[in-house]
Amino acid sequence: MAILVLGGAGYIGSHTVYELIERGEDVIIVDNLETGHIEAVHEKAKFYKGDIRDRAFIDSVFEKEEVEAVIHFAANSLVGESMINPLKYYDNNLCGTKVLLESMVAHHIDKIVFSSTAATYGEPKSIPILETDATDPTNTYGETKLSMEKMFKWTSKAHDLRYVSLRYFNACGAHKSGVIGEAHAPETHLIPLILQVPNGQREAISIFGEDYETKDGTCVRDYIHVTDLAQAHILAVDYLRKGNESNIFNLGNGVGFTVKEVIDVAREVTGHPIPAKAEPRRAGDPAKLIASSEKAKEVLGWNPEYTSLEEIISSAWRWHQNHPNGFKQA
Repeated sequence: MAILVLGGAGYIGSHTVYELIERGEDVIIVDNLETGHIEAVHEKAKFYKGDIRDRAFIDSVFEKEEVEAVIHFAANSLVGESMINPLKYYDNNLCGTKVLLESMVAHHIDKIVFSSTAATYGEPKSIPILETDATDPTNTYGETKLSMEKMFKWTSKAHDLRYVSLRYFNACGAHKSGVIGEAHAPETHLIPLILQVPNGQREAISIFGEDYETKDGTCVRDYIHVTDLAQAHILAVDYLRKGNESNIFNLGNGVGFTVKEVIDVAREVTGHPIPAKAEPRRAGDPAKLIASSEKAKEVLGWNPEYTSLEEIISSAWRWHQNHPNGFKQA
């Protein structure tokens, strides 16, 4: 029996595939390559190019393959774009998931692990964020991910499907082999943007706001190494395999780092001065976003390996140094 990874050519998806194969699982990837990269597909995984909104295509995969469980990364995920083009996000994220669930129900596949987001919480009322905290997204992306979670919930009640939803913030870092890493176009994540400076691709890094109520005035965010996130998805599959009930888990480092702290560590790792320039605050940027992952550690047995910011940025720097243009140039 195989595990089907939707979006397995993308950043977190490809790292999850690598970890699954390393532990001997049979893996099938479905990706439309809109934002994924064929170069990130593991040679031992079976790959199908197609879109989860295409019912005939998804049906054909389930008919050809013996799928035990699904891991779902196939969603658009840019906050800014989601506010400019909300219907794109409803179409892919919600309509795609509806078609997927219809096909899963028809083919009696009853386990799914979902890559959700802590953006489902919106502006947090308290830190660290707990799974029991209120959900009130402040952008279309977070709203669609929350709606996808609700779709799993009601489908599970009607059709005996069980799911795990994993809510996390900033995935970062790269695979220890250096073969795959983060490659987005456009790039919006802080660590790769910082590393573009020592890579000669930008002159300075912008800091949006230095007057937040934090220890150095800059925003605090949660950064989790992508391999640790991949392991959490695999543990969630195991959790469902054991017959456990549907559940939701946060994945966070429980500490959080300021923008200036991330830049300082990047300076140490790269040996580059990395000039920074102050810019006005961006609308809708909360001062602190830190998720508690105590529940994931207790219930799933999740034990993140990459706990230091230096380790995370070092792995990212190895990848970006050797792949300054992502997968386009080795």
